[in-house]
Amino acid sequence: MILGTGIDLAEVSRFKKWITDGELLKRYFNDKERKENDCLNLTDRQISSLCQHYAVRFAAKEAFSKALGTGVVGFELKDVYVLNESSGKPYLVLENKAKEIFDSKCPGGKIHISLSHEKEFAIASVIIEI
Repeated sequence: MILGTGIDLAEVSRFKKWITDGELLKRYFNDKERKENDCLNLTDRQISSLCQHYAVRFAAKEAFSKALGTGVVGFELKDVYVLNESSGKPYLVLENKAKEIFDSKCPGGKIHISLSHEKEFAIASVIIEI
């Protein structure tokens, strides 16, 4: 049974400032999903790729909160993060309060995630199944 669905769209260019501000990245992104970088040494194409990386992951966090039905309440966004299987398939990982809330609301639940980005936009869709 589907408990909830969530979708979020992020504008990639918004994240250009974020990748030059380590504090913003630390606030919203887990150590496991942050990429160490020196933006001064990156090409425009590499910066664009890095912005897409963060934009689609931010969209995934927001989509998860919508699918859960709570919004971002009671947990930090960095406690929800995207990793990839060796095949490239993305999956969502929950830690701390995000995991506690999910486990209490959706015992035995499964999270399905789909991510995409194209030039200036990144989109994420999350389905929570119980």
